[in-house]
Amino acid sequence: MSPVASKRETPFDGLTVLADDDPRWDTDPIACTRAACEGGAAVVQLRAKHATDTQTLRWSESIRSLTRAHGVHFFVNDRFDLALAAGADGVHLGQDDLPPHAIPEAFRKKLWIGRSSHTLDEARAAKSEPIDYLAFGPIFGTTSKDSAHAERGLALLSDVVRLVAPLPVIGIGGVDASNAAAVASAGARGVAVISAVSAAEDPTSATRAIVDVLAGGHGA
Repeated sequence: MSPVASKRETPFDGLTVLADDDPRWDTDPIACTRAACEGGAAVVQLRAKHATDTQTLRWSESIRSLTRAHGVHFFVNDRFDLALAAGADGVHLGQDDLPPHAIPEAFRKKLWIGRSSHTLDEARAAKSEPIDYLAFGPIFGTTSKDSAHAERGLALLSDVVRLVAPLPVIGIGGVDASNAAAVASAGARGVAVISAVSAAEDPTSATRAIVDVLAGGHGA
């Protein structure tokens, strides 16, 4: 599946698993990706904060093969150039990354583009950017990634969903199988997790548990 073809589908519903290279996790990005794919995740996003560009590209190429084999979307965190080099479906940009409008239009047509936000002001600004979805958090307390922001909560998530509609919102930060349904009920189209899978004793089962919760929450 090429990145251009993937833009006919929507990777916002369901579970995004961040394949993180934090040394705290027993699973490396490739093992995490395999577990996420086997557990039914909709998206795997490579979050390489410690690796060189060369290593990140190698991981990206391996992850692209795994996700393609399972029909799962693949995103690269921060770097649209590495996303393009690996044939990824999309790129996810933080507030300190290259702004979406700085990505050449020809490349934006090939990639889904996501944007992180933590406040109403950031969400409001993102609404006018050339992006496909907004991630908002941390919804709950989290130690998976450094953040200058305290727990945002479900009420603020609902406010953001209404503010940026119809732009899809993905909830992130402290999400797991115990609270994923509440995040969806607050209006998020999907959820994204790190430690809920990477730190799990059985990452595949942990992925499947969240997927099942979301499926039930969006059912009857």
